[in-house]
Amino acid sequence: MKGYRLALGTALAMVALPATAHHGVAGLGAASLEGPGAPLEQSSSATLPKGKVFTYFKVDYADWKTYTPETDDEADYSTFWMAGLGYGVTSWLSLYAFLPYHDKVDENDDFNTHGWADAAINATLGFTYDDGFKLVPERESLDDLEDWHFTVYAGATLPTGNPNLRDSDGNIDKGKSTGFGEPTFTLGATASKMLDERWTLNFDISNLWFQQNTYDADPAHGGESFTGQFGDEFRFNTAAIYKAYTNPEHRFRLDLLGELNYLYLGRDKEDGVAERGTGGHILYLTPGVRAYWNTVSFAFGVKLPISTDLNEDDEQQGAEGKENYRLIFSISALF
Repeated sequence: MKGYRLALGTALAMVALPATAHHGVAGLGAASLEGPGAPLEQSSSATLPKGKVFTYFKVDYADWKTYTPETDDEADYSTFWMAGLGYGVTSWLSLYAFLPYHDKVDENDDFNTHGWADAAINATLGFTYDDGFKLVPERESLDDLEDWHFTVYAGATLPTGNPNLRDSDGNIDKGKSTGFGEPTFTLGATASKMLDERWTLNFDISNLWFQQNTYDADPAHGGESFTGQFGDEFRFNTAAIYKAYTNPEHRFRLDLLGELNYLYLGRDKEDGVAERGTGGHILYLTPGVRAYWNTVSFAFGVKLPISTDLNEDDEQQGAEGKENYRLIFSISALF
């Protein structure tokens, strides 16, 4: 279970604002029944309106494949909770903060872990393209919303979780801990375009870098401390969103969406040496729905690994790419 990760990387940008802005879009979230749609598991090209406050809550439930018939120490399921708060500093600059909580459960309940994970902060800068690039203006017409929109974003985690959680033998399991021990850093960019009145196309690319952490001493390392570093994570995502239904009288809108989420994981390292059973390539398919009502947005999707090329595949139970499925639910509101 060395490749068992904290699944926090994408959360740095995971702020899906209704119909105008993530993990966000142009027109103003649920307040607008027109304008682009927003994806579920990736960032879109929107910033928060100036002076507006954004609240966000997400649950990501991962059901892991198991390979032995008996109830043993294989990972059974994990639940990743996320609360977020955002603020529109200007029409083109948004700031976010996230606080995650992780719950990781084994089949035999021998080494279950849970707790607050590493908090995260994020800044997003938004642009439009219409006879040249320009910062997102405070007001956009429906025609403006049909232009290409872009963002660049940067984020970091803070070492607020616990990287030194121990099993019953007193050994530290990096993958089952709730913190990385050191800050991590994310840099990404998005592009989105309304193809017509109903269809929106979205792209998102990002990279997450981990730093080396020194872990406490444990018996598995001869009673000595040791170093560990998770492999970098590269993501490329695309989404198509279809506005299926609107009811102006009740301020309601329903979107259907489909996403392809590509993830490349580098190998983890321990004491500077690359670890077996870590890293590889994964492609997920994520179908879902998003509903808007007044200034609130609800989204639900199922994330499925449809293609994997993992290093030492049979050693990566409980890691990305080894899910039966992931169920994702989020709710957000703009004030």
